[in-house]
Amino acid sequence: MKDLSNYRKSYEKSELLENQIPEDPINLFHKWFYEAEDLNAAEEVNAMTVTTIGLDGFPKARVVLLKKFNEEGFIFYTNYNSEKGKAILNNPNVCLSFFWPTVERQIIIKGIAEKTAENISDNYFASRPDGSKLGAIVSPQSEVIPNREFLENNLKQLEKEWKGKEILRPAHWGGFLVRPVEVEFWQGRPNRLHDRIRYKLTNEYDWKIERLSP
Repeated sequence: MKDLSNYRKSYEKSELLENQIPEDPINLFHKWFYEAEDLNAAEEVNAMTVTTIGLDGFPKARVVLLKKFNEEGFIFYTNYNSEKGKAILNNPNVCLSFFWPTVERQIIIKGIAEKTAENISDNYFASRPDGSKLGAIVSPQSEVIPNREFLENNLKQLEKEWKGKEILRPAHWGGFLVRPVEVEFWQGRPNRLHDRIRYKLTNEYDWKIERLSP
């Protein structure tokens, strides 16, 4: 067994204080997101971990890409028939998390997911490269398949079928909007005395701001 007890780092790049934050977590998310982007805090700054409660009762986390955020919440796209999609449709309580190590920041979002309107999914699907569109159609996401050639052969067939045509979004593929009910901002600090500020939704519009012990 490899001993990792000496893997340590001191976090000293910034601070998170109550007198420096907005009343709305979306505004703070916006600030942190674009600071992370400007400072190249990650190769894909919009990469986030989505955790769901599966049909088997176990939580499962995987990395997907955030495609839009606004005052309503956070949008990503997936196959609704995938393990992830089925889990969300069965239990819409999900968790999103971002970790940007270069700026020593983490954001954890608890929220309730719902399908986006069909026109939103259509518009995003239409913006994708043709290869990505066909990939969404050809892949029975999360299903057991015999081998790699199964996907590649089916893709070749689809390329012939759709050549010269507009590739339309399949009904089983689209977006989820996660409406946040709790957002925690974590800023690394020296001596493991990290800053943790939590926003909790108390009604439709108001957020309660609390500091958590690290």
